[in-house]
Amino acid sequence: MIFITRPCMSLSTKYNRSLHAQISLGTTSDDRFMPNGYLKYFAELEQLVLTEKLDGQNNCFNKYGLFARSHTAASVHSWDKPLVQRWELIKNELNDLEVFGENMYGIHSIAYRKLESYFYVFAVRENGRWLSWEEVKFYAALLDFPTVPEIKIKEKLSNFYKEDKKENVHLASWLNANLGMSWEESVASQGMLDGYEPKSGAACSEGFVIRNANAFDTNEGPIPVAINEFNNLFKLVRAKHVKTDVHWTKNWEAAKLVNYEKYKWIKMF
Repeated sequence: MIFITRPCMSLSTKYNRSLHAQISLGTTSDDRFMPNGYLKYFAELEQLVLTEKLDGQNNCFNKYGLFARSHTAASVHSWDKPLVQRWELIKNELNDLEVFGENMYGIHSIAYRKLESYFYVFAVRENGRWLSWEEVKFYAALLDFPTVPEIKIKEKLSNFYKEDKKENVHLASWLNANLGMSWEESVASQGMLDGYEPKSGAACSEGFVIRNANAFDTNEGPIPVAINEFNNLFKLVRAKHVKTDVHWTKNWEAAKLVNYEKYKWIKMF
């Protein structure tokens, strides 16, 4: 597969930086946290979406090709092969849509026993605007992709939020009410796709993403963040989440699907 790309020119804008909740544990020196007072904005939103954060590679389908973090050239790594083949099938249907999701073909720090696809959609952008969650699910279904696992919200954040200096406590309480356990306990379980650490076999999941259910621009809203950062979503990541090291590209392994018959079109090595 050969991609013709325009040199030194981005074919689209890469996915913006998602900030950590202040109680997130799996951060590095390069990560950034949501500023104080952010929870008030989310508590006032009409509807939130709570999803499981999957441990894959951030990829984007658009009319120019399949892209990873950089959008200056299409991604052609060996672990991208199934998605590159899929792009060939859907490229004429994308128009101005940019479909973002987790590429699960190459196993990173977490393996999954219940993968039904090599690509799980978590966002769709159209002409610079991030579409609502309902629209994300609509386009994912239209393209025959699943979305990242959604966790039903039974209790509204507004019922837990109090305007004081304990917003981290209020967020933890809200997560506990909707997960049925603390979020730290939850990421020590298998999650919705039966995740586990490849070496030890111990159950685990990466974390969670909380987003505004409605459509939004990257910097829409009152939360003071950088121009390349989201203020309508944030994430929580498990403690000591292992980052993929430099040796991953040499020793990577392909994930297995629970329903491989659906993906006979993939031409493997």
